[in-house]
Amino acid sequence: MKKNLQTAFSPRQYMLSQDFEIYYYNDSHKDRLRCQVKEHAHDYYEFYFFLEGNVSIRIDNVEHPLKTGSMVLIPPGVSHQAVIHDTEIPYRRFVFWVSGSFYTKLSEESGDYVYLMQKAQKHGKYISCYDMISFNALQSKIFRLIEEIHSERFGKTAQISLCVQDLLLHLNRTAYDKDHPNTTDKEQGLYRHLLQYIETHLDEELSLDSLAGQFYVSKYHIAHVFKENLGLSVHRYITKKRLAMCRDAILGQREIGEACLMCGFKDYSSFFRSFKKEYGLSPKAYKERFLSDSMTADL
Repeated sequence: MKKNLQTAFSPRQYMLSQDFEIYYYNDSHKDRLRCQVKEHAHDYYEFYFFLEGNVSIRIDNVEHPLKTGSMVLIPPGVSHQAVIHDTEIPYRRFVFWVSGSFYTKLSEESGDYVYLMQKAQKHGKYISCYDMISFNALQSKIFRLIEEIHSERFGKTAQISLCVQDLLLHLNRTAYDKDHPNTTDKEQGLYRHLLQYIETHLDEELSLDSLAGQFYVSKYHIAHVFKENLGLSVHRYITKKRLAMCRDAILGQREIGEACLMCGFKDYSSFFRSFKKEYGLSPKAYKERFLSDSMTADL
């Protein structure tokens, strides 16, 4: 799973960054023993997302078993330790640190960013569990942030900031919705997660079967949810999103063939037919008309 995004484990328990740090750890057997960090506390917030292993978390001398989908939020000053019970089982997790100064900055911008952190500090509730649908959506946002940190793309700094805010808002909204169940609907939650997943994976395989496998629901249920909410089939919605992304890339001076592949179309002929049906012109004619209209507007 995205091996190039993994971080070699370090027992360091202090921040190097002023605002946040995020890591994806996947420890081998030989690394497992040095992952046994002693009980400690720190002056920042730690989000710990458990993926795999036989591990429990000890908080203020109380031990809590963990399962896939468990999230632990440790506020500043709270004593804790991850306890590894079986070093033969792979141990995977995300660790997300948020500094006190960044917390203050976020809270001044909007209290919505810190609802979960305030709740943990006030009520001492440190552990929550996600169902597999919600946890997959969360993982997608985390990987998107880590991928951006590892990239060298234009706008990297701005995109990282957006990804961090999106991740924090997602975490807090999920917690708020769980605390206020009358404001949510399970089917609407699935619909929102599907839209988010599709939006960030347009260049990947997005068949009904692949979506069903990703979200652990039947493909017929996914098709029903889309039809109910959009009046479109999943395939039609994905095609429209890909075409819009492709159109923007072409108008942004991408080569048409390159834009076609970048936006998830497997072959040019199907892309060409879909584009002409959607916009009434071939990709080349559409680009030429846009350039012509732009030049006329500048006169």
